[in-house]
Amino acid sequence: MNFLAPWFWLGALAVAGPLIFHLVRRTTRERVPFSSLLFLRPAPPRLTRRNRLEHLLLLALRCLVLVLLAAGFARPFLHQLFPALAPEGPARRTVLLVDTSASMRRGDLWSRALARADALLRRAGPADQVAVLTFDHTVTPRVTFEQWNAAPVTERAALARAQLAAIQPGWAATHLDTALIRAAELAAEPAPAAGELARQVVVLSDLQTGSRTAALQGHEWPREVTFRFEPLPPPRASNAALHWLPESDETAPPTEGPAAVRLRVVNAPDATREQFRVGWAAAGSADFAAPPLEVYVPPGQSRVVALAPLPNAPAGAVRLTGDDEPFDNLVFVAPPQPVPLRVLYFGREAAGDPRSARFFLERAFPPTRHREVRVLALDPAQPPPAAVIEDAALAVVTVPCSPALGAALRPLLARGRAVLFVPPEAAAAASLAELVPGARLAAEERQPADYALLGELDFRHPLLAPFADPRFSDFSKIRFWRHRRLDLAGCPEARVLARFDSGDPAMVDLPAGRGRVLVWAAGWQPAESQLALATKFVPLLHSVLDLSAGPPPTAVQFSVGEPIPLPELPAAARAAAAMRGPDGAVTPLPAGATQFERTDAPGLYELVAGETVWRRAVNLAPGESRLEPLAVEELERLGVPATPASPPPALAAARQQRLLAAELENRQKLWRWCLLAALGLVALETFLAGRAARRHAMLQPVSS
Repeated sequence: MNFLAPWFWLGALAVAGPLIFHLVRRTTRERVPFSSLLFLRPAPPRLTRRNRLEHLLLLALRCLVLVLLAAGFARPFLHQLFPALAPEGPARRTVLLVDTSASMRRGDLWSRALARADALLRRAGPADQVAVLTFDHTVTPRVTFEQWNAAPVTERAALARAQLAAIQPGWAATHLDTALIRAAELAAEPAPAAGELARQVVVLSDLQTGSRTAALQGHEWPREVTFRFEPLPPPRASNAALHWLPESDETAPPTEGPAAVRLRVVNAPDATREQFRVGWAAAGSADFAAPPLEVYVPPGQSRVVALAPLPNAPAGAVRLTGDDEPFDNLVFVAPPQPVPLRVLYFGREAAGDPRSARFFLERAFPPTRHREVRVLALDPAQPPPAAVIEDAALAVVTVPCSPALGAALRPLLARGRAVLFVPPEAAAAASLAELVPGARLAAEERQPADYALLGELDFRHPLLAPFADPRFSDFSKIRFWRHRRLDLAGCPEARVLARFDSGDPAMVDLPAGRGRVLVWAAGWQPAESQLALATKFVPLLHSVLDLSAGPPPTAVQFSVGEPIPLPELPAAARAAAAMRGPDGAVTPLPAGATQFERTDAPGLYELVAGETVWRRAVNLAPGESRLEPLAVEELERLGVPATPASPPPALAAARQQRLLAAELENRQKLWRWCLLAALGLVALETFLAGRAARRHAMLQPVSS
């Protein structure tokens, strides 16, 4: 016998009422006729302790009525009549998706995720198929369907648990969209030698608002796959974060010294703290290396602070204190370091001649925080050494190209670099064949009556793309006194980038293997044009350099998981270059590497090449600091076919037992019999009580 509402049995304690009423009597029940009471003192009868129970049958009936009423309200049912549990349906093909991003490092989130995963794995039946994936900014398979099916049935859950226990959350961002799409594709794949399968994706994550969900919008989800989200509520959702801001003056020369570090302090909307301190972190401790700044940030707002760099130590870490969640309170800072580039100039002008092209070229590349360009003038009659060509970023030729010079510059073109060829006269145009074998370029001198202007420019080309904005696209004020009229019939692959108002080509791009040769029909010196005196000259030459060597690596701050582009290194330093990580481990760079991808943890990464060290800072992605819970309804709005989260196994089993018990009790309705029996006993007790009262009255003496 079981009871659906056993707490109603407390009502059975009411049986104490009849017992008390039978034992305790306030007045005597006997009456004795007596004469005048005038000479007697009034004295109430005294009760003695020798009370005894009377009418035991009536007492038992009354107590039994109360017990039956309590049993009826407790809703009894027979346990042995429980129906067998219905089967749970077809076997499942489940992809277990576990979050290992940086936000999962908080508190006991990871241990709770492992416990929840263990419970889900234990519930897998022999016919079920389970794959385990972990995700942050990438998706990593831990247990595939093939590995699960190949393992013995009794060892499958242990295999998956061992794979999850061997890892810890990393520092990367949460790319939830990529993970959901990959898991859905995996769950929808055809299962060999399997019957009907219910396909689902179970997601174990803290589902914080900073998760990336952009790719979910409009995605075509497989119809047979459903998602079940198992959110892991964190101990605290309130958080304050620290973010680095880029420098406001990107072109300031390095002679001005390190600029102040600009940081933004962001406080969560539900934060309970408003006072924080920001300062340089001391190495190896939780203290500050210098007096910190006091910052007041109300909940839901942000403040920008400027922190003066430490003397002789512009690179380092900035710490935020006063926060409940310390996992994102450290920001690493590395100031931009100029990359040395070498531009080779082949001409006959003397140094310092203000009428020469060399004079203006040497002054067109001032040093910046990100790039330090050195113009190296060489004698065109003496071919430069191979090491000089190897380290060059750009070559400028303003003389006829000799066979020896052409042979020396062809390796530069083979590395993908560019050569700017400005023939000084029409006859020199034919020497282009030394740079690009097979190219036949003819030219003739043209001297307009007044001057020539640029009338048509191709702003789709990378060279002129920086000037595509209408504010910078006006080249009509640059006058050309004379130029060469180029005949491109022998160069079918040439692309005209700019034309004079007469229609003659002014700038031509000619492919040369991996590199390119840019041919200008006029020079920039004052004898030929006003280009060197125009505001377009310096940015135009920088665009030529960017086209040849690539744009300067202005980024010195990266997020965890982002590759770090490697700067151009001299040939001698490239062979011995290595990257030193935040933990001190040194990773040699493979030959030809253009970026470093192993940025798994925040910190300072140092590229060591001989005596030169380039520092790059890797920090937590800003989105990981947004810890407010992401509602599953928001994912449903983006199109994710989500189903309600399942309760824990013990709670689900208890809920199912309660439902079965309620159904069984409703079918048996034993409470009706309890109430009918109670009513019958009430009727019997009434009859017996009345009979006893009449008998007692008959036994009383009659007064005369």
